[in-house]
Amino acid sequence: MPDRIKPLLEQLVAFPTIAGTPNIDLIAWVKDQLDAAGFAVTIILSRDGTKAGLLARFGDGDGGTLFSAHTDVVPVEGQNWTEAPFRLAEREGRYVGRGTTDMKGFIACVLALAETLRETPPARPVLICLSWDEELGCRGIPDMIDSVVPVLGRPGLCIVGEPTLMRPVLGHKGKASYRAEFAGTPGHSAMAPYFTNALHGAAEFILALRRLQEALAQEGARDEAFDPPYSTVHAGIARGGVALNIVPDHAEVLFEIRHLASETPEAILSRIVLPEGARITRTGQYPGLSALADDPIVARFSSALSDPTPATVAFGTEAGYFAERGIPTVVCGPGTMKDGHQPDESIAIDQLEHYHALIRDWVFR
Repeated sequence: MPDRIKPLLEQLVAFPTIAGTPNIDLIAWVKDQLDAAGFAVTIILSRDGTKAGLLARFGDGDGGTLFSAHTDVVPVEGQNWTEAPFRLAEREGRYVGRGTTDMKGFIACVLALAETLRETPPARPVLICLSWDEELGCRGIPDMIDSVVPVLGRPGLCIVGEPTLMRPVLGHKGKASYRAEFAGTPGHSAMAPYFTNALHGAAEFILALRRLQEALAQEGARDEAFDPPYSTVHAGIARGGVALNIVPDHAEVLFEIRHLASETPEAILSRIVLPEGARITRTGQYPGLSALADDPIVARFSSALSDPTPATVAFGTEAGYFAERGIPTVVCGPGTMKDGHQPDESIAIDQLEHYHALIRDWVFR
């Protein structure tokens, strides 16, 4: 029911589930809602027990639709909010609050749908997956994905509700993030040539990443569906040294590779020759998505949209994890990522209403 979206979203936004912090209170509240709606709910705790994911099923039989979302949001510190970020506000036809677009608005639509299923059960199951710490590089879903099919059965379609303005997104790049560490020998800067400066190794490595990016742009794999249409390498943080008059004995560079489906981060990384003593550690990774527009169920779902044209997005999602398990997967949700991660994050109210109607018509189709 559309009139249920606002109170559900209001409660969801009130949980300050910033990535890296506990989300258990939100998951417990959602479980209560789904228990009352007749769902069978399974909770999956993170390894440290401070966070949780949720798998829920309504109905019997095979197939059905899996609605997937992450429950974490990005921080608000350093942003100039004119509204309290964790209290839902309504302004000019929009709901304002952290997570309204990315992606608690979607969760509110799914919960509003869930509340109605007991009265008129659909022919096929309705399934829900909620994860944690997606914003930190999809850290939660790897601990959940192997339980999806055993607990829920194999879905006929997975809809990952990231904001796409309700367009069917069938592709995005994969990502791997790394820490490169460089060792040196400490000494007085007055005699710097006699010591090994770890920052020099880091600087050489950053220049190597830059040359690698140029090579990928010129001769690497290409897919014109993406912008940019090639794999990318990005150094985001460089650190080293403790004082100007001490030769640094340690430095590190945090970098990432966002790759097309036809390339692997391992193959890209192998093209770099590391300075002596350097060490690279992978800190995170998620697969890309490359869905087929002519997959029968993907095509059928896309045909239900006002704009069925397949699209790609620059940002990553959890969709690739489901697709790797052989589950037809599409990314499609209300709102646009242009409004996500921003101060005064917001979503158009009519987007939520239209999306709720879309998924309700879909599960009863």
